[in-house]
Amino acid sequence: MMSSITSSNETLVSHQTFVLIGIPGMQEKNSWVAFPLLVLYALTLLGNITILYVIKIDPSLHEPMYFFLCLLACSDLGLSISTMPTMLQVYWFDSGEIPFNACITQMFFLHSFQWAESGILVAMAFDRLIAISEPLRYRLLLPNTVIAKIGIAVFSRAFCVIFPIPFIIKRLPFCRSNVLSHSYCLHPDAMKLACADTRVNVLYGLILVMCTLGLDVVIILVSYVLILKTVLSIASREECLKALNTCVSHICAILIFYVPMIGVSVVHRYGKHLSPIVHMLMANIYVAVPPLLNPVVYSVKTQQIRQRICNILKLRKSRA
Repeated sequence: MMSSITSSNETLVSHQTFVLIGIPGMQEKNSWVAFPLLVLYALTLLGNITILYVIKIDPSLHEPMYFFLCLLACSDLGLSISTMPTMLQVYWFDSGEIPFNACITQMFFLHSFQWAESGILVAMAFDRLIAISEPLRYRLLLPNTVIAKIGIAVFSRAFCVIFPIPFIIKRLPFCRSNVLSHSYCLHPDAMKLACADTRVNVLYGLILVMCTLGLDVVIILVSYVLILKTVLSIASREECLKALNTCVSHICAILIFYVPMIGVSVVHRYGKHLSPIVHMLMANIYVAVPPLLNPVVYSVKTQQIRQRICNILKLRKSRA
């Protein structure tokens, strides 16, 4: 009897480490991804830091639209820095072990920056709506103090809604496998390994997605309906196209953020029959591609930023 109790207690001992994986079932080929991933992260850091630098040094870019772009770049940097260490550790050094507390910390920051980015995209939609519907009062309605308050509200919301996650995941015992599905820690991924009732985690995650990301999408859609209504009321076709063109970069940023997120969710839920490589690619695209593409999109589609970057490059070339 005593031995069976001891055996039962041993099976309920929670793991103190998790194991992250790169290419499922083909760990020996992780090195193939290592160098491209390092280049991708270097370009991500360079692109977002360049956006911040260009906006900082050019007074003509000290407008609400570009201040919101700075917030987006900061969020992208935070997301990249949150995932970079473990992804490079797995693919470059072929070392997947991560302490339980470190995994929870990464989980918190990763989800926080994702939720912050969603909030920033909502703020940028609001910015475009005011710029198009109230062009003469644009700066009056969005002074620097209002932008600062919006930024604080966005990051505070992200912090508050993600704050319970470390506690509701830490209460769970992990006595089965400790191998996660990705090269970074996600709440749904870790939750699946628990050997206890996870209904609280599932319910909180569902409420969180519906009340934040779901609401954000609705607000963005309503903003663009109002933008379209305003634009269609403009008599001049040239002015109409010019107004719509100011929204192209933001629409691209929305698609870059939400499409991979939806894709990963669909693959997780319905793609169990798919190749493990598909899961790996979707997981990496989910966290690595949006921070890389956002500065590229805004540099290419925003004339002022593009011109300023070209001027900086020409100046440095002439000095050399």
